Amino acid sequence: MSWSLLSLPSSRFVVPRCLGSCSKVTSSFVKNSYFAGSYVKSSYVAAPLRRFAIMHKSPAALVERLPPKGLEIHAPRDPNTLANYNNFLTTHTTANLEIDFEKRRLLGNVVLLLKSITNGEADKVVLDTSFLDIKDVKVDGEKAKWALADRMEPYGSALSIQLGGGVEKDKQIAVDIALSTTDQCTALQWMTPAQTPNKKHPYMFSQCQAIHARSIFPCQDTPDVKSTVDFNIRSHLPVLASGLPTGTKDFRPGKDGAPSTLLYTFKQEIPIPSYLFAVASGDLASASIGPRSTVWTGPEELIGCKWELENDMEKFLEAAEKIVYEYAWTTYNVLVLPNSFPYGGMENPIYTFATPTIISGDKQNIDVIAHELAHSWSGNLVSNASWEHFWLNEGWTVYLERRIQAAVHGEEHRDFSAIIGWKALQDSVERFGEDHEFTKLIVDLKGKDPDDAFSSVPYEKGFNFLYYLEKLVGKGKWDKFIPHYFGKYKFKSLDSYDFKSTLLDFFASDSEASKKLNELDWDKWFYAPGYPPKPDFDDSLVKVCYELADKWQALAQGKSDAFKPAQSDIGPWTGNQCVVFLEKIQTWEQPLPVELVDLMGATYGFAASQNVELVSRYFIIGLKAKASSVYKPTSELLGRVGRMKFVRPLFRGLRDADRKLAEETFEKNKDFYHPICRQMVEKDLYGDK
Repeated sequence: MSWSLLSLPSSRFVVPRCLGSCSKVTSSFVKNSYFAGSYVKSSYVAAPLRRFAIMHKSPAALVERLPPKGLEIHAPRDPNTLANYNNFLTTHTTANLEIDFEKRRLLGNVVLLLKSITNGEADKVVLDTSFLDIKDVKVDGEKAKWALADRMEPYGSALSIQLGGGVEKDKQIAVDIALSTTDQCTALQWMTPAQTPNKKHPYMFSQCQAIHARSIFPCQDTPDVKSTVDFNIRSHLPVLASGLPTGTKDFRPGKDGAPSTLLYTFKQEIPIPSYLFAVASGDLASASIGPRSTVWTGPEELIGCKWELENDMEKFLEAAEKIVYEYAWTTYNVLVLPNSFPYGGMENPIYTFATPTIISGDKQNIDVIAHELAHSWSGNLVSNASWEHFWLNEGWTVYLERRIQAAVHGEEHRDFSAIIGWKALQDSVERFGEDHEFTKLIVDLKGKDPDDAFSSVPYEKGFNFLYYLEKLVGKGKWDKFIPHYFGKYKFKSLDSYDFKSTLLDFFASDSEASKKLNELDWDKWFYAPGYPPKPDFDDSLVKVCYELADKWQALAQGKSDAFKPAQSDIGPWTGNQCVVFLEKIQTWEQPLPVELVDLMGATYGFAASQNVELVSRYFIIGLKAKASSVYKPTSELLGRVGRMKFVRPLFRGLRDADRKLAEETFEKNKDFYHPICRQMVEKDLYGDK
């Protein structure tokens, strides 16, 4: 790879994104610069004390050069933002927004406090926007000139705001933007009363990850920037937002038949990235599920949600605190959303947004909550600096989730969950192809939409890397590193090179661990596509699942007359053991014969199961076998569930079995799906158009 320095302003030097071998440079500059994953915000870099590496032709060839005196380095490291956050950083966001359910808009104004991190270098602020209607812009109370650039897919339109001159370092400016969202907003899902469970009131919720906050308000839409937030949200229905509630006030009677509204206020005093900006409004009720936890959902669903969740919330919290450190966000609450929510959960601070598919009536699926809770440390307090390093969010979160499971349920459950995760990793690698960019731990997302790279790879490959490191240095030593890491980067963002340098520094005084870590092939872990080395997981909980699958395979091949399937085969199993059994059958090269698909569904109750984790996997087996008995039920399920984990593979399976029905099902339900889900399913069915 070769690169050159182009069009450099005289007052700064832009350091390129560091590749694998750059992480081997050990000069003090690297430990305190972009390569280490943070801005050099302190005093000017003084030669010859600090050095930087310049890459020529290949990552292996490094040349050290001395920077000029007086040079400041502010290198952006997120390729998926148009904002000039190398000149200004958002320190506080105030969102004054009204929810207009009739027009399906948020309208109002947002005030960004921006701190200059260069000395008069930039005379404009550039922010991310996407499909926004910008009404007016003020800077420090005065009208400002602004321009909206042509849209650049997939990143939106850059909003440039003229400042009339440079801003001295550390000075703050207030940028006040009047705006309205539009019907092309990708972060908001609007639901009519008919689309909600009780069919009485409309509903709205946001989903900003990865780069969709810019479609709600102009911002520095990058996880490398964090700010505190004040939410002032007006609605005629109850509101939740990703901050602590501070009151409900300012009753405003409706006019001309419109409903009366209230102003709901929330304050987030811990700095958060834009993708954690969240708001929801609808017919909501709440119930306590622990000493510091509440569940929110529709009134009719409240009792079931409370029953499903109340026994485990505090256990999960206490287990996580023992692994990392004290929970920082005061309360941990769960909003169980309507069926169209596209993810298992979204780790919005204070209020996890959760899929209703976790409410299965058997308490078998609430490990999703352990995952989202773990995000309270990994992702929310300590964030990946860009989506190229997404594994730092999700790999760590899966690791902590499984440590929580081990603490609550027993150590064997951690490896059992990891085995299920390995199957999910296999599915993603097979779908992309083993040599695909998106199967790497660190991915190249320049010019790409981070949503296109979304898969189990950062989750499971990331977990396996951390699991490998735990085994490499020893669990006792590793457990001391965990709170150190999350303490060092608390309230900050980092990249993979920060992680590496922090790990090496922590174990530098331990000769045995240090030797192992320095001999590790870091470049292979970071940049090699495909599978990581498969650990030797404890398979004690999966053996019975595999043994039963083997019996079905022998039956399918006509090699067994003795096996007579009965419900007692799976009687004592957990839901996850049934998942492992079904996923084992999915791996067979030859599909299960149609008559055995039907026999399995009836005998084990999979065909009529209310647990979507089970019935969806059973339908995948049936679709692969071209069992017509599952076609209509699959189509019906796709009209009730919007979680992409289920929707996308089911649509792909239905597409291959009955394309006409798949397309009809999508056209019938596309308005039910979240915009993110709808876009991804369109690609699955029709390709990139």
